[in-house]
Amino acid sequence: MTELPDQPLPDQPLPDQPLPDQPLPDQPLPEDPALAAAVLEIEAHVAQDGWDQPARLYALVDTATLVAQEPALAAAMSIDGPGDEGSFTPIEQDGLPPGQALEEALHTIAWPDSVSGCAAVIERLVLPPGTDDDIPDDPTAAELYAREHPDRQEVRMVAGATRAGASYCALRLRAHDDEQSVVNGTELVPGLLELLHATLHDTQTSPDENPLSRP
Repeated sequence: MTELPDQPLPDQPLPDQPLPDQPLPDQPLPEDPALAAAVLEIEAHVAQDGWDQPARLYALVDTATLVAQEPALAAAMSIDGPGDEGSFTPIEQDGLPPGQALEEALHTIAWPDSVSGCAAVIERLVLPPGTDDDIPDDPTAAELYAREHPDRQEVRMVAGATRAGASYCALRLRAHDDEQSVVNGTELVPGLLELLHATLHDTQTSPDENPLSRP
């Protein structure tokens, strides 16, 4: 079942933004091509498992640093060299506790200095503009309203951020489930990007945190 946010992300993408069935304007070039490559790599990897997936969280580590400092982990991930200069390797983190929304979890996360960036993957139902006043206040009723709305869209969002302040996103509609229809750009999911950036600038890291926990 596609997860709905307990509290909607600010500025969720809506169908009046460029989507696969609409003409796409010129997209701004990514400020960090390595981040863009990592986000698109994650999107393509997650897409292989189909839809109705739980949220995922990734640490982005400098590939050359990973090879030098964690050679066994790099070997397990079939990384046999430093890769392109400045490239990132995404490392998936442990799954969220049952019942916890990604938005809630991000408020409790801070990354150690070894992590250069992070990325998150979520699926959401998105409604067209002008429907906010019609959504019931009760969460169960709101979920039912969204699922039954004739103009709803199911969207997979992948957002990434770096300590240097770069952002990149990739969106895929369930109704246009192919690589050629993936929309990408720097600021497509502002609310989620804001949460990701916050995790990279909070120095209160849990002592037992291990961002390299899953190859």
